[in-house]
Amino acid sequence: MDADRKGRREDTPRQRLQGELRELRQLRELRAREGSRMQRTESASSGPTRSRLDQPRTARPGFITLPTYDPEAFGKLSEKIARFLGTGRFIVWMTVVVIVWVGWNTLLPSDWRFDNYPFIFLTLMLSLQASYAAPLILLAQNRQDDRDRVNMEQDRARSDRNIADTEYLTREVAALRQGLGEVATRDFIRSELQALLKDLDGHRETSDLL
Repeated sequence: MDADRKGRREDTPRQRLQGELRELRQLRELRAREGSRMQRTESASSGPTRSRLDQPRTARPGFITLPTYDPEAFGKLSEKIARFLGTGRFIVWMTVVVIVWVGWNTLLPSDWRFDNYPFIFLTLMLSLQASYAAPLILLAQNRQDDRDRVNMEQDRARSDRNIADTEYLTREVAALRQGLGEVATRDFIRSELQALLKDLDGHRETSDLL
């Protein structure tokens, strides 16, 4: 009886450990099943085409492809047009075109006219010209502003370098002045030699008297 009791006492901790391990395994299995169910429900609700939030969306090719252009070439063209619009030649040609247009549609017979009074087509052409000229002029001004900004930055850097060079030169000149102040000059050497000669003459006179 005592041996059976001792065996039972020794087996009880093992049984407890085994029971706890079984419970842990069951909990893990239940959690795994719940996780798989949640994933299935999310995939079913979101659909197969839903992308992940932690990944960037890939660019889809559109049905209409926009034409590409060279910004530098377009900017140069806009500057040329803006320069031409700001010249007297453009004003003269514009005045000539308007005068010819108005004269053609007022003086010639009605069969030859294509834009009668009040010259609606001429007004449309002038408004189109103004609507295109304004953005081109603004684009040219923006390019000029960019160039001016770059030139200003370069001038500022150049002025900073010049200031640094002048400060360095002033320090060097001051150091040279200090060094020259300590160096014996010709006048100083001459005065010292004259003083030595006077001392020698004095010694000679004293020696002659003795």
